[in-house]
This record gives sequence, C-alpha cells and structure tokens, in this order.
Amino acid sequence: MENENKLKLGLPKGSLEERTVELFKTAGFDVRVDGRSYYPKIDDPEIACVLIRAQEIPRYVESGVIDAGITGQDLILESKASVVEVVDLGYTKGKLGKTKLVLAVPENSNIKSVKDLAGKTVATEFVEITKDYLRKNKVAARVEFSWGATEIKPPHLADAIVELTDTGTTLRAHNLKIIDTLMESSAQFIANQKAWRNRWKREKIKNLVMLLKGALAAEEMVGVFMHVPRKNFKEVLKILPAMVRPTITKITGTNLYDFFIVSKKEKIRELIPRLKKAGCTGIIEFPLNKVIQ
Repeated sequence: MENENKLKLGLPKGSLEERTVELFKTAGFDVRVDGRSYYPKIDDPEIACVLIRAQEIPRYVESGVIDAGITGQDLILESKASVVEVVDLGYTKGKLGKTKLVLAVPENSNIKSVKDLAGKTVATEFVEITKDYLRKNKVAARVEFSWGATEIKPPHLADAIVELTDTGTTLRAHNLKIIDTLMESSAQFIANQKAWRNRWKREKIKNLVMLLKGALAAEEMVGVFMHVPRKNFKEVLKILPAMVRPTITKITGTNLYDFFIVSKKEKIRELIPRLKKAGCTGIIEFPLNKVIQ
C-alpha cells in the first residue's frame, strides 16, 4: 500500500466535515463527497482522501494507516497519540475560532470548583482528559464515558459533566453552569512521524497547509479597489489603517490613480464612507479566496 508519491489524507467525518470540505474548495481543491462512500474524490492525483470520524484520526495517523489528517486538538489529547502537530487551523464546526472544553454542574449544585468533585461522578466523552485534569487537581472522582447527550446527565445520572461548548447556550438550556475550562480546541492538521520525515510528503503537506491557511485568512479579509485623485493622496493615506499600504497605479491620461488595498471585513463598513468623503470614486469591494503571507 505504501506509495511515496501519494499523500493519504484523513478528512473528519461528522461536525467538522462540511466546514473542512468547504475550506478545501476555497483553497483550490475540488473535493466531492458521495453519501454512499467514505472515499471522497479530489482533483489532485497526489492526494487520496478518506472520511474518518475525527475521534479516530489521531490513532490512524499515529499508526501510519494515513499520512495526515484534520482533527480537533481535544481529540489529539484524548487519544494520547504521538503525531506531528503541523498547524492549528483555528476553526471549529461553524466558525473561525476555538471551542471550549468545560466542567459544568447544575445551577443549584453545591459543587463550586473542581475540589468539590471528590467522591462524585463526572460524565464525559473525554475520559482521559478529564482523568488527567482530576489528577492534576488531586481530586478522586469517578469518570464515566458518555455516548452523547451528555448535558442531560446531571443531576440524576452524574454530578457534573465535561463537555465541549461554543457559547454555553445548550448548557444553559439544561440548567447547567460552567465552573471551569479545561482547554480550548480547534481543528489541527496533523501528520504521521514517518510521513513527516519523508521529504516529498512533508513538502506536499506544507504546500497544502499554506493554501488552507491562506483560504482561512481570506475569510476575514476583503479587497477594495478605488480611483483616487492625486490631490487627495495625503487625506486618503491618513484614512487607511496603519498596516494597510495600498498598491498604486497611475491611470494614463488622467490625474487619477488606482488604489488597491486588503482590509479586515469588520473595518470596511466604516472605511468605505470615509474614503468616499475623501474624494475616492469607483470604489469596489470584492471577496478574496486566499491571502498568503
């Protein structure tokens, strides 16, 4: 099965799947997932994809069944797999950013901190992380594996839970409160140790990661194109954020110049009216696919 010029790549089946496939497409890879197959098609003959539950990707990467994969930081720690953590891709199921692994208890619980868990029962899908957390805090408690719907376990089936949350909304809906955060987690690109030592595979992984990171960076940016009269240069340059230096091109036969900038999406709604007021015309905002630093 060993193919030196083929990268065996594990894509996460489940909550990260849709976000990951979309990211690959933005990065320039046409990934097609057939609901009846666990082997997505990709328009790169040097990559062979397989859909695997994110929980299993760390151990399959560690063993060399696949060369690399995308999974959560929490799942790497939970599996205790020895893998190369190539890069933090910095996204979760629905957004850029991180999700939190938290300790939660019922709103009316007498448990106020991890120390109060002594002799209690904690339900979680993250048994190893939770046991390590309890050992670190020198607390003896029973940790039970939860097959899902963990938030419904307290107070009758468990005294506390360790669960992932983005906003805490689901926990609050079940009358639970967060009393500690064990870690933050987001999607990680990981590689097998042997594959990483292979020059061709390491280079392939690095190039792939560069494109993925570029696509992620572009999600927070937009391009802006505008015409600027020569007399308005100073005023326009003052308006542009300190880190934004325009690419400037003279329009032949006029006193106008084309300015091109890349800006944070969150800044653009304030920036465009100010540019218009400063004399800019023909202002065009457009999305970006990749921003490679």
